Amino acid sequence: MAEALQRSLRIGNRQGPAHLPFSIRVLLEAAVRNCDEFLVKKGDVENILNWNVMQHKNIEVPFKPARVILQDFTGVPAVVDFAAMRDAVKLLGGDPEKINPICPADLVIDHSIQVDFNRRPDSLQKNQDLEFERNKERFEFLKWGSQAFQNMRIIPPGSGIVHQVNLEYLARVVFDQNGYYYPDSVVGTDSHTTMINGLGVLGWGVGGIEAEAVMLGQPISMVLPQVIGYKLIGNPTPLVTSTDIVLTVTKHLRQVGVVGKFVEFFGPGVTHLSIADRATIANMCPEYGATAAFFPVDEVSIGYLVQTGRDEEKVKHIRKYLQVAGMFRDFSNSSQDPVFTQIIELDLQTVVPCCSGPKRPQDKVAVSEMKTDFEACLGAKQGFKGFQIAPELRSNLVKFVYNDKEFELAHGSVVIAAITSCTNTSNPSVMLGAGLLAKKAVEAGLTVKPYIKTSLSPGSGVVTYYLRESGVMPYLAQLGFDVVGYGCMTCIGNSGPLPEPVVEAITQGDLVAVGVLSGNRNFEGRVHPNTRANYLASPPLVIAYAIAGTVRIDFEKEPLGVNTQGKKIFLKDIWPMREEIQAVERKHVIPGMFKEVYQKIETVNKSWNELDVSSDKLYAWNPKSTYIKSPPFFENLTLELQPHKSIVDAYVLLNLGDSVTTDHISPAGNIARNSPAARYLTSRGLTPRDFNSYGSRRGNDAVMARGTFANIRLLNKFLNKQAPQTIHLPSEETLDVFDASERYQQEGHPLLVLAGKEYGSGSSRDWAAKGPFLLGIKAVIAESYERIHRSNLVGMGVIPLQYLPGQDAESLGLTGRERYTIILPEVLVPGMNVQVKLDTGKTFQVVMRFDTDVELTYFRNGGILNYMIRKMAS
Repeated sequence: MAEALQRSLRIGNRQGPAHLPFSIRVLLEAAVRNCDEFLVKKGDVENILNWNVMQHKNIEVPFKPARVILQDFTGVPAVVDFAAMRDAVKLLGGDPEKINPICPADLVIDHSIQVDFNRRPDSLQKNQDLEFERNKERFEFLKWGSQAFQNMRIIPPGSGIVHQVNLEYLARVVFDQNGYYYPDSVVGTDSHTTMINGLGVLGWGVGGIEAEAVMLGQPISMVLPQVIGYKLIGNPTPLVTSTDIVLTVTKHLRQVGVVGKFVEFFGPGVTHLSIADRATIANMCPEYGATAAFFPVDEVSIGYLVQTGRDEEKVKHIRKYLQVAGMFRDFSNSSQDPVFTQIIELDLQTVVPCCSGPKRPQDKVAVSEMKTDFEACLGAKQGFKGFQIAPELRSNLVKFVYNDKEFELAHGSVVIAAITSCTNTSNPSVMLGAGLLAKKAVEAGLTVKPYIKTSLSPGSGVVTYYLRESGVMPYLAQLGFDVVGYGCMTCIGNSGPLPEPVVEAITQGDLVAVGVLSGNRNFEGRVHPNTRANYLASPPLVIAYAIAGTVRIDFEKEPLGVNTQGKKIFLKDIWPMREEIQAVERKHVIPGMFKEVYQKIETVNKSWNELDVSSDKLYAWNPKSTYIKSPPFFENLTLELQPHKSIVDAYVLLNLGDSVTTDHISPAGNIARNSPAARYLTSRGLTPRDFNSYGSRRGNDAVMARGTFANIRLLNKFLNKQAPQTIHLPSEETLDVFDASERYQQEGHPLLVLAGKEYGSGSSRDWAAKGPFLLGIKAVIAESYERIHRSNLVGMGVIPLQYLPGQDAESLGLTGRERYTIILPEVLVPGMNVQVKLDTGKTFQVVMRFDTDVELTYFRNGGILNYMIRKMAS
């Protein structure tokens, strides 16, 4: 295959193989290998070969990834769909056991554990015990799936975070099937699947629905992407961490605009970045909007494979194959630099320590400016950089008692400090940096206030191993950063409850309390309902702000604290130098610990091993279950296609603005006690203690439909306030969104959503499309879409419509109170304009965002899963 690829490159690319971006070479190899003149055609290969011309022509190409990766929040509904598809195929007269993953699939259980216990030595065990108590039924279902379906591997809870386990263990880099070699590539049901690009494995997040089709052997249909060359030069200064670099890159690329494009890193500066550094940068690819952020394999990649305990003979084959195939990179050799669509440059020497926030990951703030920036945000108009606090209220202080001692909170007080998320916990340099800073802080006599919810949730057992071996773990624990679990935890909103006196103080003073976390997402309402401001920061800075107790501090001029001798201790006094960190890393991060952790990863969890599940190939649905429920997606499905129809006289369910995220559409945090989902669970006999989170109940459509648009920070223009509510227009009643949609559906009215720019940004969530489908939403009209979310809408048969350039709801004079008819002609073509007619008599055109013929096929079938069922049944 390597020789065939080189032959293709020589024949097809007029500029020669050395000028094709390395990321495009991966697409090319997959097309050559899978060319069958059915799913992948010769013309597709030629289009990729001629990338330099075809990248500008909106050409559709297929891509068959080598594997699929899932986490349990998105994995459970995928397995539910597979189980329901088996039932549907059987009802249509087909063989249900044909429904199996054809493409290898790995599912890592990492999204279920919460920070219920912290600041105690037994936090890890108690949180894991609660995780099993809450999720036993889900875990039993997943274990059934691992046995019922072929080609599916489940990594049990307590093993680590999916993307770090992928990086350290699951990634092949090159597949070897009995001496037949081809590049590893992956799509995942989590937007941060891009992290694996740091190791030279091309991968990105897709909708859960799209991932299921890949698992069933279908290619992804994608527009041949432009590739932005991101040139790195210079060397980071000793005080800068990989987190600072990625936050700088995120802001820079957001400004450039890379949505729907590949970013490929090159230049001599790349040689100064470890694989963990590269993975950190690739991890936040969704935050800067690109599809992938690729670092081709080089000698540093090979060294990482050896360091993480991969078989050395296999590593030799990996290097040899990639060299022969023209896919091995020397970043110091500029003659290897490909031709890119556009080149932009960053001098790593210019990067300064920074955070991002208070509401979006692209809003970078230099640490030296944090105090002034936060204080400016307090008074600024409500928005991404504003809280609109009246001048007379900005100095509010609220006293409260915690553990028999009096404390006080103010705007900017830190109440959550979490070292969390695969973004940073996969990187030994920042984790050991945090440990060394903790050691120096303790030795200097500094402490963290006891009411601050501190936590450490490593991405794998390897992290705990080297923190313990290097001797820094006791110091982290002394500051309250005990290990609380192996999973995403605070980064995805599983931060657990704050102490009640803290919540009461925040509420009493209407305070803008702060969470500081080493994560990748800080959207409003995501981290915790009581932290209105949330900042992304490196693990050492998380500890620094925890010690300070506030973000209203200038570290250069103000001390972190005063020790028992009355000496002022500044951050510079305890900040570890890069050389110091590297010396500890060289000594303690060794191959043996990776081998020891990962050789027992699938069997180490005793509770998982003890789960007893059925061996039946069809799932026995339990009607009493509130976690796992057969979904209604395939009810009344027939083998024959039904003709599509125009949407007539639809009401607008929600009138939304810009940057509505999947967190707004499909919350993953706790279930509010006054929500429709809570009322449903109460009606099933559950108490609030047993509600668990939305993410844990993604296998139950009745809960998830009620949780759709249930985010308390949802800003609906109909209401002019943040609330998970809308107006039922015929009656003018204000109702919870689910209740309004239920009434509309009972009345027989189709529904729409109006939105602004970047609709559906954030984590990839299939329920952000499945939920609207169940609410009766037939189409969304937006200014622009996040890539994965648009794909998910298509996969559920919801029509993504886009205003013409220069138009939006305001310029068209839309209030959302009109009734909308969307005229769908009999013949549909990708990207066509369709007419929207209002009951006021006004008409306008929108772009129908079915971008490919394949997407139109899915729509005609009522969604991608319906298409696959018909295909398997016939």
